[in-house]
Order: sequence, then C-alpha cells, then structure tokens
Amino acid sequence: MHRPPRPSGYRPALLATAVLAMLCAPLLILVAVEWRPLVSLDEEIARTSHRWALDERGLTHVFRVLTHWVWDPVTMRLAAGAAAVWLVWRRSARWTALWLVLALAAATGLQQGLKALYDRPRPVWRDPVDSAHFAAFPSGHAMTATVVCGLLLWLLHHLGAGRTLWRAALAVAVVSVAGAGLTRVWLGVHWASDVVGGWLLGALVVALAVTVHEGVRSRGSRR
Repeated sequence: MHRPPRPSGYRPALLATAVLAMLCAPLLILVAVEWRPLVSLDEEIARTSHRWALDERGLTHVFRVLTHWVWDPVTMRLAAGAAAVWLVWRRSARWTALWLVLALAAATGLQQGLKALYDRPRPVWRDPVDSAHFAAFPSGHAMTATVVCGLLLWLLHHLGAGRTLWRAALAVAVVSVAGAGLTRVWLGVHWASDVVGGWLLGALVVALAVTVHEGVRSRGSRR
C-alpha cells in the first residue's frame, strides 16, 4: 500500500533536533564539571559587562525595564497563551493550540528541572544593579524567549503568513531573543554560558516540538 509522504517540514525539523542536541550536550557537560576555561571566560565577561552597567546607568535602567516587563518569561508566555486562544477560536486549529501549550509546559519543566539539577550560583557583586531568583543555569529569560518566538514564528509560517508580516515578525523575534539573553549578562544576574545554554535548549525544544507536530500531522494525513 502506498504511504503518503511526510509533511515537508518533518525531516528538516528532525535534522535540526539532532544537530541542536549535539550542540547542547557538550555545554551541559562542561557546565556540570565546571570546566575551568569556561568558568574563566564567564567570569571575565561578567566583570566587563558589570563595569559597563555601572558606568552606563541610563542604559542599565532601560535594560532593567526591558528584562522585567517586555522580555520577562511571564510576558512571553502570555503572548504564547494569546496565540493559543486565537487558535482555539479558529476551531480548525485546536490541536495546534494544544500542541503549543504542551510545548511551553515542557520547556518550562525542562528549564526548572535543569536549574534544580545544576543549582549553579549566580554572579555576586558588592554593588549589584539588579537581582534575580532561582539557580543560574540555564537562563530562563533566554530560553523562554527562544521557545516562544521560535514557536510563534513557525506558526506564522505554518499558517501561511505573508512576506511582509513574516519579515516583521522575524525581526522582532531576533531582537527579542538576543535582547532577552544579553540584558541578563549586562545586568549581572547570569553568566554568559547560562544565556548560551538557554538559547540552545530553547531552540532544541522548538525543533523537537515542530518534529512532533509534523509527525502527528503526517499520521493524520495517512488516516
């Protein structure tokens, strides 16, 4: 019996999942064993960025507003939740809405699980410019922004968004993901490797989620 081909996005998503998993694994190991060159690089970057944050108080204030309100994980999850509600309202996309919610829940669980497992201390300063809670690795801001922006970008592509809308959304996503991570280093509440780990793990969750969505859609089309 002839079997319909998988959706065109399945294999690229599966390949991206494999590549990102191979990139995440070494970083997870190096952070776990506290590899000295990585620790030294983190400390050097942290000292430099903290000095800049103290010198540029106006910019630091702007970054605090952005990190606590615009790129905060709660804000990001609310944006994804609004997208899920819209998908439910469409009725024909209810499975995709459920998929989106489950992907966000999985990302949050992975993030909090790794924080508890690694229990990595955050940078400590005599003159801090900001504060944060929970363990350092991975950066929740960087990971959540990557997951939410990545999933919403894929949804726009999946639903056939026009070129102008897609480019605008891509620009907003790139700025948000980069900004969500870099501001955490500038404000002295994360090591650089926390942010890189958040970006990579977030991208891995997105790739895995898309792989699952495309696989389920393939089985549905065969039925």
